[in-house]
Amino acid sequence: MNNRLRVLRAERAWSQQDLAERLEVSRQSVNAIETGRYDPSLPLAFRIADLFEMAIEDIFTNPAKGNSK
Repeated sequence: MNNRLRVLRAERAWSQQDLAERLEVSRQSVNAIETGRYDPSLPLAFRIADLFEMAIEDIFTNPAKGNSK
């Protein structure tokens, strides 16, 4: 799954640790999501979307469907 998490985090000048603390996950989890090695659970995806005040679809995209944005 592709995502914009790294860009959104950088726009706010947050480190991976800062984001991890806000999401109550490990820094390693944030890194794995950003690099595409791990897809977040649905509850975590909702927490990420809520934190950035965006729809899940605006953060995560399905590479099989292409990127329409």
